[in-house]
Amino acid sequence: MTDFRLTAQHTDGDLALAHIAGQLDIATAPRLRTQALALIEQGHRHLILDLGAVTFCDSSGFNALVGIYRCAKTANGTLVLAAVPDRLQRMLDLTGLSALLPAHPTAAHALVAHTRSQDAATA
Repeated sequence: MTDFRLTAQHTDGDLALAHIAGQLDIATAPRLRTQALALIEQGHRHLILDLGAVTFCDSSGFNALVGIYRCAKTANGTLVLAAVPDRLQRMLDLTGLSALLPAHPTAAHALVAHTRSQDAATA
């Protein structure tokens, strides 16, 4: 079995921060999608996925990210990535997915950016 782990560390209102570790491939992408969509269904329509510990991502992993993005958007939410490994960021850029999935250098940066965007939306 392929190594994969999703840990929802920060859940605050409509925001969830989840740390992803291991490989995102044909064996694990369905679990990523299922677990992330469960967070959305629990009311956390804004997701930050920390990918700093992702060791590999194939097209199935990309597909899962797009599916999660679409579900978050349908729930009037967002999907933001954090700590994206260089190789994965290059693939996001090459495929154009980086236009849909904004990335921040760290989860902390993503949390600050989310807070600022929510403050601006309510101002």
